[in-house]
Amino acid sequence: MNIRLLDSNEKYPLELLLLADPSHQLVEEYLKRGQCFVAEIDHHIVGVYVLLPTRPETVELVNIAVSEGMHGKGIGRQLVTHAIETARAQGYKTMEMGTGNSSIGQLALYQKCGFRIVGVDLDFFVRHNYLEEIYENGIQCRDMIRMSQDL
Repeated sequence: MNIRLLDSNEKYPLELLLLADPSHQLVEEYLKRGQCFVAEIDHHIVGVYVLLPTRPETVELVNIAVSEGMHGKGIGRQLVTHAIETARAQGYKTMEMGTGNSSIGQLALYQKCGFRIVGVDLDFFVRHNYLEEIYENGIQCRDMIRMSQDL
């Protein structure tokens, strides 16, 4: 698998990005300001993540997604590890991220990769640009679990 920065002339893997964040508006907004990285196997994009500078020395991992047929193969962990290494190499001192309260597997993965829960943004997914209710693992996604790690 090869992970690389998407060239500015390449089309974003929007369908994949929308798996992690179903708000087309929010995805379009942070793609304009962030760096989009893709994971490829045999020239097929199987994963994506976006790094977005937020404050001095701080970057946010705002989107990370793996093709549905490729789950359980360690690609998500490789993407998170690559994001951490890339941010560190770019001189960032802190990486932040947020995920839904219903994203049980993702919460476990991020903690295994060194992230700590630092807060909860209550009703984030109810208040922000999501036209339909989101359910994962039989749980309504309402709250944004904020996570962070020192690089």
